[in-house]
Amino acid sequence: MNKTRNIIESLLFVSDAPLTVDQVKTVLEDTPAAEIRRAMMELATEYENRKGAIVLHEVAGGFQLRTRPEYKPYIHKLREPAPVRLSKAAMETLAIVAYRQPVLRSEVEHIRGVNSGNTLRFLQEKKLVRVLGRRDVPGRPLVYGTTKKFLETFDLKDLKDLPTPDEIEDTPASFPKPRTGYQTEDLPLEANKTANKQTILPDFDAEEEENS
Repeated sequence: MNKTRNIIESLLFVSDAPLTVDQVKTVLEDTPAAEIRRAMMELATEYENRKGAIVLHEVAGGFQLRTRPEYKPYIHKLREPAPVRLSKAAMETLAIVAYRQPVLRSEVEHIRGVNSGNTLRFLQEKKLVRVLGRRDVPGRPLVYGTTKKFLETFDLKDLKDLPTPDEIEDTPASFPKPRTGYQTEDLPLEANKTANKQTILPDFDAEEEENS
């Protein structure tokens, strides 16, 4: 069991994205999935009890080694990342997709009241939104949903961890209500708390404009 845990820990260390049990099983082919998950949970407990700088965090359907939030300012000083902003338009569109998915572009535009084609393309380029398929209606329009990277970015295990509109301060009356019964693949939406401000997020390009 110790060897299994050590192998899993090494895989987690070199992985740039959260690792699922199934992904680990492709490496440890003869190890039952239940044993792999148990080893991951034991590792998570071990890191938590250690109270060090690293934790094993369950996010986006998998597990990922991360630094503790309290050390973020020191890491930023070392890396000195340039401030990057996601526009209010992009955050509004992302919120609608997150809560109403699977959703049509026309439905997004009906809620926002503006053309959102460029914004949806921008969010697809950033891998926060993806095409889920087509709706079986005339014209077979594309339907959109969020991605695994969306869960990673907003530190969510799955969509069930999305806050309800009632939990978001100063929520506009037109803010989309959560749709129940969906199953798709990252939103504590600070943009709704600062409606007239830009939201700083990691690893995104500068603002995208809506000119489509």
